[in-house]
Amino acid sequence: MRAPEEECGPPALAPALDALFTAHWLRLVRLAVLLVDDRGLAEDVVQDAFAGLHRHWDRLEDTDRAGAYLHRAVVNGCRSALRRRRTARAWVAPHAVPASSAEELALLGEERREVLAAVASLPERQREVLVLRYWSHLDEAGTAAAMGVTRGTVKSTTHKALAALERTLGGTR
Repeated sequence: MRAPEEECGPPALAPALDALFTAHWLRLVRLAVLLVDDRGLAEDVVQDAFAGLHRHWDRLEDTDRAGAYLHRAVVNGCRSALRRRRTARAWVAPHAVPASSAEELALLGEERREVLAAVASLPERQREVLVLRYWSHLDEAGTAAAMGVTRGTVKSTTHKALAALERTLGGTR
């Protein structure tokens, strides 16, 4: 078993950190609670600040400024926690697709096969236009650049391809 000094670093570090903890813990937790409005999160932020001080104690030029370091670390930790909270609240879960019956899934699979077969039956240029425009989400200019044609060619080819798909699939719907 190690001596208590070895667990906390140099022998002078343990009493110094104990004194800092005793002197600043409650004040820093109160500050953090005011900033993040959550006691548990505030205590975590303050604990992280003390852990950071422990890690960087040997690089601290003026140990008398450790209280200021802790104060700044708590404020910065609260800012980070608030950013994470804001990001989490802004996140919207993707729309859940309702569970379908086996019959609906079978029909959907059949419709997909019909559409894929209809697209496969198109001439190569028409297939390419539809894939670039609707699968790759390119605009007319991007599609024209990718194919090496003019925007007018993209417009007319897209129109012809969609008309052909409508003729092919129109009778089955």
